Amino acid sequence: MTDSAGMFYHLHLHTEYSLLDGAIRLDPLLKKCKEYNMDAVSMTDHGTMFGVAAFYEKARKAGIKPILGCEVYVAPRSIIHKTQMDHKGLSHLVLLAQDREGYANLCKLVSIAQLKGFYYKPRIDRELLAAHSKGLIGLSACLKGDIPKAIMANDMEGADAAARFYLDTLGEGNFFLEVQENGMSIQQKVNQGIADISQRLSIPMVATNDCHYLAKEDKKAHDILLCIQTGDTVSNQNRFKFDSDQLYFKSSDEMIATLGQYAGAIENTKEVAARCNVEFDDKTYHFPRYAQSNEDSEAELFRQKALAGFEEKLAIIKKKNPNVNEQEYRDRIAYEIKIILDMGFPGYFLIVADFIAHARKIGVPVGPGRGSAAGSMVAYAMDITALDPIEHGLIFERFLNPSRISMPDIDVDFCIEGRDKVYHYTIDRYGGPEYVCQIITFGKLKAKAVIRDVGRALGIPLSEVDEIAKLIPDGAKNLTKALEEVPAIREICDVSEDKTQMLETALLLEGLPRHASTHAAVVVADKPLNEYLPLLPGQGRGNHYPV
Repeated sequence: MTDSAGMFYHLHLHTEYSLLDGAIRLDPLLKKCKEYNMDAVSMTDHGTMFGVAAFYEKARKAGIKPILGCEVYVAPRSIIHKTQMDHKGLSHLVLLAQDREGYANLCKLVSIAQLKGFYYKPRIDRELLAAHSKGLIGLSACLKGDIPKAIMANDMEGADAAARFYLDTLGEGNFFLEVQENGMSIQQKVNQGIADISQRLSIPMVATNDCHYLAKEDKKAHDILLCIQTGDTVSNQNRFKFDSDQLYFKSSDEMIATLGQYAGAIENTKEVAARCNVEFDDKTYHFPRYAQSNEDSEAELFRQKALAGFEEKLAIIKKKNPNVNEQEYRDRIAYEIKIILDMGFPGYFLIVADFIAHARKIGVPVGPGRGSAAGSMVAYAMDITALDPIEHGLIFERFLNPSRISMPDIDVDFCIEGRDKVYHYTIDRYGGPEYVCQIITFGKLKAKAVIRDVGRALGIPLSEVDEIAKLIPDGAKNLTKALEEVPAIREICDVSEDKTQMLETALLLEGLPRHASTHAAVVVADKPLNEYLPLLPGQGRGNHYPV
């Protein structure tokens, strides 16, 4: 615990979700916040908001305020321009959400950057920022921000003009000039220029550290991570790298010692943290409307379809078993319908039944149902599942329980060869690709892959790396377990400094997200999805979103 606890908060920070660039894992980050007595921390990954949901949930559980943001890429002209000049002229800008409106605007900006502005990087432009600026706080970013770049070019008029634009666009008190201390001599020139602009234009400063790794000793591992990203080796002196060993999660005392001389810069981090208060509503469901007309009652449509399907199923059951206890079945369907209506889920059942029916109509094989949904008579009646729950002694309350309100969880299996047809039907039926998407999943640096990636980055011959990777058991949970099961791995690595470094670095980097891909699950909403979450382009029609 430091004497300056509660005086400084990190507002510019890249987690593991700045893929192959940030190396800060969420759990160790929050642990470090506790150690430094910081009760708030930001997430500002490059061009994405992949980790926002996990970060928000973990931080709140740890008693730490999550400050949700993104370091966006700003095009020098417009996102419609895509030339090498537009790529090389990109600038960075940190945006933080103050409230739900700011969060929604940030989601829209990040989505537009990915879906329409992507050219080497996901880009926004000044016009887009002006259109979606409410509820956002801006920070001038690192040396790649347009204000620092103008200062480095001795273009103070350009720096002033950029500062005025952000101040006018985001509003008085919503734009801050970043000062940093990263050990680079050019940063001192930028800091002095920032201080001059602050005094000249009355724009407040804020101290940041552009954190990319958690501890100072993680610098080498992070350097190798950048090599994995770029496909380069550490021996190449001209490769992309950070000319600093200071981009770690510093304590309040360290930040005050190096940046405390800039008026208000430390104190303003507390002010910004206090103003960022995004609250997610996890009580309200945002179901799309199944009914084509606002005059139709979804509750009544659900009741009609469930009862009609039930009568058909009951007739089949009675034909097979004339002595069946009919009243038991009628009591069960009435009970389930009441519970589903009381819990507010009729639309959910209508929509699931709808796309299952369409799949069968076009000849796409559908599974019989699995998991707790098989305990629902309503699901059976609406042809969502193919099992009679009473005949098989299955309990409805394992699926839906009024004493524990949660979303129904219906697992539906479609044949892989026709799944895309069902997905496209869902897009067309429920509003288009703005309303329907698949979710994102992440490929990670797993045991064998991380050994190979790190070995390649260190320039170790492929045959030698492959020899070690092949010793890792296929079923090993992680590298640590593999070392316990196969001591020979460490013995081989211990014979040379390079291989020892490879193993130790691999242990540090294992499990970090490597790339994004598409999960089979589908999300459907009542409004354009970018009002709730950021979107990323997927393959083919539709989008998937970063969670």
